[in-house]
Amino acid sequence: MFVVPVILVLVALVYMFCIHSTVQQTVVFNVVPGDTVSGVAGRLEKNKLIDSQQVFKMAVRLNGGKIQSGQYDIPKYASSWRIADMFADGDVASVTIVIPEGLTIKQIKNLLLQSSALTGAVECQPGNKAPVCSLVDGQVFPDTYTVARGANRLALLDLARKKMQGIESAWKKTNLKLPKPLKNWNDVLTLASIVQKETPQVREMPIVASVYLNRLNKGMRLQADPTVVYALTDKLGDMQGRPLLRGHLKIDSPYNTYKNKGLPPAPIANVGQNAIRAVLKPADTNYLFFVADGQGGHRFAKDYETHQKNHADWRKIKKIKNKN
Repeated sequence: MFVVPVILVLVALVYMFCIHSTVQQTVVFNVVPGDTVSGVAGRLEKNKLIDSQQVFKMAVRLNGGKIQSGQYDIPKYASSWRIADMFADGDVASVTIVIPEGLTIKQIKNLLLQSSALTGAVECQPGNKAPVCSLVDGQVFPDTYTVARGANRLALLDLARKKMQGIESAWKKTNLKLPKPLKNWNDVLTLASIVQKETPQVREMPIVASVYLNRLNKGMRLQADPTVVYALTDKLGDMQGRPLLRGHLKIDSPYNTYKNKGLPPAPIANVGQNAIRAVLKPADTNYLFFVADGQGGHRFAKDYETHQKNHADWRKIKKIKNKN
């Protein structure tokens, strides 16, 4: 006798909560910290995303009674239940930020500032002593990060810092012996940063690492161009179209490996896993020199005479390329 009315009521409730929608297209909606359910319901109704505050509030209560702050993409035809469920789960809109390997801290900060999907500054307020406020090259792990749209830039930098910190902790637990003459993690990252800047090819990285380790063990200067660029550009790491000239190699800086023996005092870029692995497990070679081969890689040599020949070949290739 009462079965049909009960069924009709249930159908009506399901329709009101889970099917009925006034959302005509995907809409970006912000729930800010401190927002109340009533306040959010009012804004949703004002923006014609719901047509009943009471139904939405009931949906929120049935989803646990809480809403999480953040920026949401409310999809087309989303019901009150769907919206309340998104807010309860914190199903915020996300954005993917790629921090490429080999960038300096200055370059990474510039990259983050260019992203309109992020918010906030890349520098801390004066007096803030949080670790992220005093970042130096080598402390950030280049990777692909998926974060909430509108995420704070400093928070993302700190996330990348903590990831590199985790890699360092994992390495320390292995107790692996370092290739001579490296003594600590700073040495590893410093050499890895030079390798990272010298070649984009993963297969070459262990060979390039072996060249520099061989030179270090023989007391030879590294003579790595990227270290000079780092010094010339005040740690930006990019000549911005200007050529590196012979006179630049005389710059007075602890990072100039043409003037100073040994490694620079610290990394000149932020490095990925492949460059770190290349330094920890370098190729077994007698190479002491390398020069570009004109095809994205390098030619390696054990003696200066062969290196000079390789260098002459590179100059010919470069001359042809410049004509074209």
